[in-house]
Amino acid sequence: MASSIKINKNPQSQIHLCDFENIEFGKIFSDHMFRVDYKDGKWQEPSIEPYGNISIAPSLSALHYGQSIFEGMKAFKNPEGKPQLFRPLDNFNRFNHSAYRMGMPAITEELFIDGLSQLVVLDQNWIPTKEGSALYLRPFMFATDDFVGVRASNNYSFIIFCCPVNSYYPKPIKVKVEQKFVRAANGMAGNAKAAGNYGISMLPSMEAKKEGYDQIIWTDGATHEYAEESGTTNLFFVLEDKIVLTPKLDGNILPGITRDSCIQLLKAQGYEVQERDISIIEMIEAAKQNKLSDVFGTGTAAIIAKIAAIGYKGTDYVLPDPEKRVVSNWLFKTIYGIQTGKEADVNNWVMKLQ
Repeated sequence: MASSIKINKNPQSQIHLCDFENIEFGKIFSDHMFRVDYKDGKWQEPSIEPYGNISIAPSLSALHYGQSIFEGMKAFKNPEGKPQLFRPLDNFNRFNHSAYRMGMPAITEELFIDGLSQLVVLDQNWIPTKEGSALYLRPFMFATDDFVGVRASNNYSFIIFCCPVNSYYPKPIKVKVEQKFVRAANGMAGNAKAAGNYGISMLPSMEAKKEGYDQIIWTDGATHEYAEESGTTNLFFVLEDKIVLTPKLDGNILPGITRDSCIQLLKAQGYEVQERDISIIEMIEAAKQNKLSDVFGTGTAAIIAKIAAIGYKGTDYVLPDPEKRVVSNWLFKTIYGIQTGKEADVNNWVMKLQ
């Protein structure tokens, strides 16, 4: 499959415009992107071409009916300076789960992995090496029918582009427990990376920021009593540095790859990890009793997002000093170390590209 990808190199690299010491997340893009279109019931010829604008019709079905999905991944350089990926097959499998849920065609493993690999190798000079940085990878697919009618599209585009990034959250964050809006409910698409899931989060997040919060904790749609996710991350609570709690995957929560990595690492380290319904009131009571030793989000962009305070019904509950926490600091060091080849990869999570 690798030889079938046509490569049209960008004649003029833009890498000189990137200040790798001061990268603003998601605003600078590498020289190339991978693209393959789906029509007549099959994927067409793939190509890597210069990163740039794409032409679309105003009647593009994705713009009107929301058939659009994506993944978030990262590429790193190991100590030898070679590019590598972290658990890309898990992203591939989740991408196809999202495609199924949104009535879209599955992408083949060859197109996803080979396109990704060749793109990263071609743009490997864009991979930053500053502590906490990486080359963020965005595979996405959207419906491309030139048709205004409510039905699944017959045509789609699959594209991957890259952007060098530093830490998503440069400091610990303050979150508010959401008591009005809902991210997902039973039977919806909460466990898919569908674009619409993020669109409906904008207003609640904006309102929380007006109140002085960085993000929100989503709660269940039926009662608003149980924690689900925090912003765009999975959520973890730690009791007395011994017991680690995270909401169970009930169909409403995205099955995070960083989440799964944390669970495996914690269990191997001897922690008791409970995947269950987590009452907000239970966690607030634990905070009042100084038993809530750590709270953090996990996701590709942030890896570990430390939560400094939780706002609940008008009261802010300040948590222990993020810099002195045991669990979240150890997890970040370990996962980032595996991703960059500085820690042993006993789970075979890393895919080396050269």
